[in-house]
Amino acid sequence: MRPEQRRSESEVPTRTDESSGLSDVLARNIKTLYARRQREAAADSLQDRIADAITRFTGSMLFVYLHLLIFGLWIVINLGWLPGIPAFDESFVVLAMVASVEAIFLSTFVLITQNRMAATADKRADLDLQVSLLAEHEVTELTRLVRQMAQKMGVPVESDKELEEVQRDIAPEAVLDEIEKYKADKEV
Repeated sequence: MRPEQRRSESEVPTRTDESSGLSDVLARNIKTLYARRQREAAADSLQDRIADAITRFTGSMLFVYLHLLIFGLWIVINLGWLPGIPAFDESFVVLAMVASVEAIFLSTFVLITQNRMAATADKRADLDLQVSLLAEHEVTELTRLVRQMAQKMGVPVESDKELEEVQRDIAPEAVLDEIEKYKADKEV
């Protein structure tokens, strides 16, 4: 283990790894996030993996090409354009039924995958919010500390409305309430 790996996160230097051009912290974060995604993917149920595989395949050009080939042949055969091959669905009712049933199942698989993606996006949004709130709190504390240091050193500090606002912690609930109130006012 390298010495900087034994340090706490706040003590990790932000030097640049010459091989990648990334800071050690950024490289570590990338590896951590990738490992997390791998663990989450490994924990997926068989049903989820099947739905994801079907959705991936149906969203590929190979799927389009196969459908062009299969439906194209179906149409050509049933129009009687290939001599020696008898038509089996002259009214295309079976083709319509097959396409309808396929559309029902494909849309279901897509919805399953979208629901899982939405849940993942919600987790990431929660993480982003927590990091933002933490950063806002730290900036507030740093502003207070710098102002106190300036006063102790006799450096004049102007009383500024914006500076005073920055020194106040923001309650996330109040922000969310204000957003909801604004949204409700706009919908009326």
